[in-house]
Amino acid sequence: MTRNDLADLYRAYIACLNRQDWPSLGRFVHDDVVHNARSLGLSGYRAMLERDFREIPDLRFDIALLIADPPCIAARLQFDCTPVGTFLGLAVNGRRVSFSENVFYEFVNDRIRQVWSVIDKAAIEAQL
Repeated sequence: MTRNDLADLYRAYIACLNRQDWPSLGRFVHDDVVHNARSLGLSGYRAMLERDFREIPDLRFDIALLIADPPCIAARLQFDCTPVGTFLGLAVNGRRVSFSENVFYEFVNDRIRQVWSVIDKAAIEAQL
């Protein structure tokens, strides 16, 4: 897969998330996906994302930076949202917050197999 192909595939994955098109998630995510060293599998990964959207009803993934180096993607995702209660252990309670996530993905057979994610919690704390 070329860099452009991988980047296009990732953009399609982000569009899938923003549509909350959960039946299509398996097109992008490996059955044995691992997130931050936790084996979730596709069903666990989907449950994690569904929970995120329940806790943050206006959640939208916006790509601020994207680097493709097959079989890996590095991305900086930007968020501007209003979590309804506690988020990352912080009592956000419906206040609008902006923050970034730095995330790396490894693709196997054109699907996400590994995810390493770090959310800028300090940026949220500074806004509360």
